[in-house]
Amino acid sequence: QVQLVESGGGLVQAGGSLRLSCAASGGTFSDHAMGWFRQAPGKEREFVAAINWSGSIPYYANSVKGRVTISRDNVKNTVYLQMNSLKPEDTDVYYCSAERAAIPGTRDYRYSYWGQGTQVTVSS
Repeated sequence: QVQLVESGGGLVQAGGSLRLSCAASGGTFSDHAMGWFRQAPGKEREFVAAINWSGSIPYYANSVKGRVTISRDNVKNTVYLQMNSLKPEDTDVYYCSAERAAIPGTRDYRYSYWGQGTQVTVSS
């Protein structure tokens, strides 16, 4: 059983940056592909980014490509989401997820483990 704890969310002005972190425990971190999703109240969960087990292959949603970087540290059992040039439409709860697979998926049903979420609010 993998436990995931996100941190790093907060309030930032448009154009600013945030780095989200997700610390994993309870499993072999490097056996898992990792993903970030976001969700607003009343809306479906949306894929943001994912990364393969080694960290060599990132995947990004078109809506964040060029502004977001996903990375992982398999020694610290942590995955990161660096978000730059933030826009008000990036305001959401951001969730970290883990999937026991070499290659990550971009659909939320692929992921077995989820964190509790961290709020990101971008003011205009």
